[in-house]
Amino acid sequence: MDWIQIVGHTGALLSSITFVPQVYKVWVSKSVRDLSLAMMLIVFSSTIIWLIYGVALNLWPVILANGFICVLSILLIYFKLTFKES
Repeated sequence: MDWIQIVGHTGALLSSITFVPQVYKVWVSKSVRDLSLAMMLIVFSSTIIWLIYGVALNLWPVILANGFICVLSILLIYFKLTFKES
């Protein structure tokens, strides 16, 4: 693996974990008051587009990162729609 692939995988990893603290916080607190549904729908839409792009070009860092972000954004959307606004 050359240095540019390491940079790509590192960027993908860091992008992937950006939503982990938010998912954990919402899960523990069951509070979604400050969670923007519009933002989460935009994130979800963008990850689908990035996934299509990554699959089309066989770019594994893009596929893995956006697949993980897609799952996390689905979780946050689910939380937003099911937890009470408290």
